[in-house]
Amino acid sequence: MLTLIKNGEVYGPDYLGKQDILLAGTKIAMIGKSIPTPEGLEVKVIDATEKKVVPGFIDSHVHLLGGGGEGGFKTRTPEIMLTDITKGGVTTVVGCLGTDGFTRDMKSLIAKARGLEEEGVSAYCYTGSYQVPVRTTTGSIQEDLILIDKIIGVGEIALSDHRSSQPTIEELERLTAEARVGGILSGKAGVVNIHLGSGERGLEYLEKIIDKTEIPPTQFLPTHMNRDEELFQKAIAYGKKGGLMDFTTSTTKRFLEEGERKCSKALVRALKLGIKLEQITFSSDGQGSLPDFDRQGNYIGLQVGRVTSLYEEVRDAVLSEGLDLATALAVITKNPATILKLKNKGEIKKGFDGDLVLLDHESLEIDTVIAMNQVMIREKEIAIKGTFEK
Repeated sequence: MLTLIKNGEVYGPDYLGKQDILLAGTKIAMIGKSIPTPEGLEVKVIDATEKKVVPGFIDSHVHLLGGGGEGGFKTRTPEIMLTDITKGGVTTVVGCLGTDGFTRDMKSLIAKARGLEEEGVSAYCYTGSYQVPVRTTTGSIQEDLILIDKIIGVGEIALSDHRSSQPTIEELERLTAEARVGGILSGKAGVVNIHLGSGERGLEYLEKIIDKTEIPPTQFLPTHMNRDEELFQKAIAYGKKGGLMDFTTSTTKRFLEEGERKCSKALVRALKLGIKLEQITFSSDGQGSLPDFDRQGNYIGLQVGRVTSLYEEVRDAVLSEGLDLATALAVITKNPATILKLKNKGEIKKGFDGDLVLLDHESLEIDTVIAMNQVMIREKEIAIKGTFEK
């Protein structure tokens, strides 16, 4: 299957100017000015005049099986559907389990990831959940990473949170070492995705492990770093030591009123405070629960995270905060692809996967979404639905 995208203003995510892009099979076959339509072959031509063409978005923290349960069985959020992902311009997802690693398990998560790939998007997952010791598929973190193609890291491990299993530093150190070696042997990132709550310890465990062992700071991908001003400031100090930081785009009005930092604003502030762009990513926490607790830790309410919030915050960073598009795009394209070692993802280059998003020139709204050379959204209309979507 050939697709020729003509006359688009291309951001790869760096600005490449007006270019044509030819997709063949699932890959980008050619990038250049005025690529002629191949003769004698069936070619789908998409006119991208007055459009910006950018890499497909990568969401590195999605609850593919749903999340929640903090308020009882009825508060378990449902599994994510294909269009919940593609409507947000996301073409690659990384799944996790979260609080509940008991009624949901790794076998089901891997099966869900494979199902989403059959429906058209790329999907990976972390092994484990909030709990330590980590509940793996094979019985070993290293074997999960080495033997199961879909597993690229460990997580999300909860720290500084009343829902955490309260692991010791030594336990966290050991599982991180296992993840690192498993990643080395399998050619994967082997990162440990860390859920950070609002507890006073913050990043203390990660900093101590980095200080006293040979494990580099890039082995951790701590998320929810925009949860409140105190954690944000700790994240900045951590980033200046070389640590990575992930900001969560799904939120609620109440969370923002109580001090959560909007991702678009947090990104601009972090850059101004000296954090390097390549250290920062956004993720949505999509389909996860957004539980609200009182000061005693009692559950009092619930909302559901949205994958579509991922690009909304990138767009706000450009239109509301004045950041240039190439910089803003990096946190959901090139940066997560590099950190997670997702080969052939996150950039518009020859030989990379045919994952592209077309944006309206002025409003930057999502117009068309292409995943592995398959048009999922066409001119703001859903072209492909999931198996059980009406």
